[in-house]
Amino acid sequence: MEIGKEIKQEKFRDEYQKLVINVFFTSNWLGAIHACSLKAYGISPQQFNLLRILRGQHPKPATVNLLIDRMLDKNSNASRLVEKLRLKKLVERATCQDDRRAVNVVITQKGLDMLEEIDKHDETLTKELKNLTVKEAEQLNTLLDKLRG
Repeated sequence: MEIGKEIKQEKFRDEYQKLVINVFFTSNWLGAIHACSLKAYGISPQQFNLLRILRGQHPKPATVNLLIDRMLDKNSNASRLVEKLRLKKLVERATCQDDRRAVNVVITQKGLDMLEEIDKHDETLTKELKNLTVKEAEQLNTLLDKLRG
């Protein structure tokens, strides 16, 4: 549905204002769908993002600073998220041998198993994108990359 109809706003100052509103609205819309699909697993989208980063690092550990650098949501508290995942036994953390101030984080087998299960049912988010052809998805990716400069 066109953004103006979706938010019941007929006029926009210009196409750039409309674009900003459309990007924010669409981001929130996708985020809500994603959060809802993860609810069954008892994790938040931010926790899911950390687990995916750690799976990509596996079997090597990741420092909290590396996690912060690679997180999608830069406003999240990585240390707090790691602790919540540790309590769920999805990650383990240990003091870094080389730098006692740093903490190494590793995904556990339970965390890997959970991600594998989520991957099997990951169609929830991607099915919402099926309104776009693969070519349109590539084009949108290119435009979003260009937007960020």
